[in-house]
Amino acid sequence: MSYCVNCGVELDPSLEKCPLCNTPVINPNAISYYQNVSPYPTVKGQVEPVKRRDLVLLISVMLLTISATCGLLNLFVFKHNKWSFLVFGFCLIIWVFTVPTLLTKKISAYIHIFVDGSSILFYLYLISHLTGSKSWVPGIGLPIVLLVTATAEVFWYLEHHFRVTFLNTCLYLFASIAVICVGVELICRQYLHIPYGLSWSAVVLTVCCIFIIAIITLLLRPRLRNALRRRMHF
Repeated sequence: MSYCVNCGVELDPSLEKCPLCNTPVINPNAISYYQNVSPYPTVKGQVEPVKRRDLVLLISVMLLTISATCGLLNLFVFKHNKWSFLVFGFCLIIWVFTVPTLLTKKISAYIHIFVDGSSILFYLYLISHLTGSKSWVPGIGLPIVLLVTATAEVFWYLEHHFRVTFLNTCLYLFASIAVICVGVELICRQYLHIPYGLSWSAVVLTVCCIFIIAIITLLLRPRLRNALRRRMHF
């Protein structure tokens, strides 16, 4: 004896639909095959990975399009100054920072850092040329760019010629931040003819020294270092 799963009326074995509510009558024994079939696809789909050359092409086209459209706007619409050169310089910096790294890994990282610093210096010179004020580039722009570039070179050297750990990286990072901030303030004071001293960079230096001393303590005490690794999962 069988009954409709919807309305509960008694069904004749020969019926394919319920005579009362037209609900299809399905024999449970007839769907045993479908129960053994997985509802998920058996073939795993795979998305083709993006190649570096494709990414380089995308970045180059986007930056070139931005530069060209801003140049046309500057030429035909907003003609009061040559602001499009600033956009072009900024796009050039982004291209220099990203594309050479994606194209090849054979170029030394020190050369990459030097080229990045040179592109920033070129952008500063472009700004000074458009604004008509060029004295600040050799007085403050060039020393700061050289300081940051040299610090980045030293950071890369320490990171790749000594034992690389999370704590060591943090140590080099805080030391680099302290050196850059102190150097920037001293350079600014020299350019503005202000007596040498530390004000805002002293706060940064104090905070960095606290972290540096704490990290050195952890590096010198293996038990503290291992306990921190277990708790921080690194």
